[in-house]
Amino acid sequence: MSSNSIGFSSWLDIVGDRLLPAFPGLGGQIKDEVLHARFLPKIIAATAFGEINGVVTERIENLAKLFKLAKLPYVIKKDMQSYLITHSVSDIALLSFLHSENKIIDKKTARTRKTARKITVTLKAYLRAIQKAGVSIDPPMLKMVRDMMLPDYANNANNEIVQLSNDLMKFLSQNDIKS
Repeated sequence: MSSNSIGFSSWLDIVGDRLLPAFPGLGGQIKDEVLHARFLPKIIAATAFGEINGVVTERIENLAKLFKLAKLPYVIKKDMQSYLITHSVSDIALLSFLHSENKIIDKKTARTRKTARKITVTLKAYLRAIQKAGVSIDPPMLKMVRDMMLPDYANNANNEIVQLSNDLMKFLSQNDIKS
């Protein structure tokens, strides 16, 4: 379970067809080398998983049974790559403006129209760019700006956002897309 803005080729090189992409729900953090996922009601965000080729295989059905038994919200995706790239774009657009110069912007600045416009313009530009690269937009899960500003979450997310942003630029470049 991870964010991904570049595709699966590097993962496939490591694990081959055993790869089963997934995303835990809505946000999460790695602390002390352990992923602490956020599990929210399915209507807001559910753990997403699916085979790379979109086929609902026996292992997908078995995983779904486990989630159902554990009463954890889940959704089976037919295009995990598009889902993960779209999610990364939304995180990049939002968090890159909320966390800059190694600090979280203040609440007053975060609530301004100027900040909202920067986030929106960036998000729309990246969504257009990934669509040009052949990514089907899977609507990003919504997250309240105030939750993203929590110091613990924003500080831990910053390194991931930098990596995701770099990977997205590489992905777009590989598809001859200029953003």
